[in-house]
Amino acid sequence: MAVPILSFEHVTGKGRRFHLKDISFEMMPGFIYGLIGKNGAGKTTLFQYIMNENARYEGRICVEGEDIIKNHAVIMNKVGLVSSDNSFFGGCTCRQNAKILGPFYDEFSMETFEAVMEELKVSPGKVYQKMSLGEKYKFQLAFAIAHNPCLYLLDEVTVGMDPVFRREFFDMMRQLIKDERASVLLTSHILSEMEINTDYAGVLKEGRLIVFGESPLVVAGMNGKSDSRMEEQQDKGRVKIK
Repeated sequence: MAVPILSFEHVTGKGRRFHLKDISFEMMPGFIYGLIGKNGAGKTTLFQYIMNENARYEGRICVEGEDIIKNHAVIMNKVGLVSSDNSFFGGCTCRQNAKILGPFYDEFSMETFEAVMEELKVSPGKVYQKMSLGEKYKFQLAFAIAHNPCLYLLDEVTVGMDPVFRREFFDMMRQLIKDERASVLLTSHILSEMEINTDYAGVLKEGRLIVFGESPLVVAGMNGKSDSRMEEQQDKGRVKIK
């Protein structure tokens, strides 16, 4: 049986500030997963628990079966993040950023980076801090693809995308996972986007995962449609998708 790309096992944050509460789910290779929730629901916090080596929580977060706490720096080789919180050198061009930061990843390919930037129609000679948010996301996606991760984390990246590029973007996501070696986890508050373009989805509310299941059923439940299969998906958000 395949090992989950990402798993959360009863993850609860420590401290007084906003945190996740008893989150459990699994992501299997070869699928696009979505997290739905209003601003402040915990979507970005969930990503931070993965990316921040000093995140304080109980429970376990594993990438390809390995607890990320045990060897965080090495496991980050397997994760590609696209987010407004992602840090790059603002005064450097995209190409310079790639040349500086790429060597920190075991499988980084400058050739792949340049090819994806061309496909996305973004000049690698652009200075990062002078780019629009959409251009920054495209650069970050090219950078992530270039180091060949098994897990893509995409935080509200479709905001402001025009309809044509949105279709192209999800086509690209499907290409990334077609060999069933990787999976994508993206956040959004756009229900129609989640229903059409993701395979499975979870709903976060006030730091809790209140449902996790097949995307059309999850969205139907949020729209108030009655469906007995939707009830089977809930079980307090602890559904394992195989």
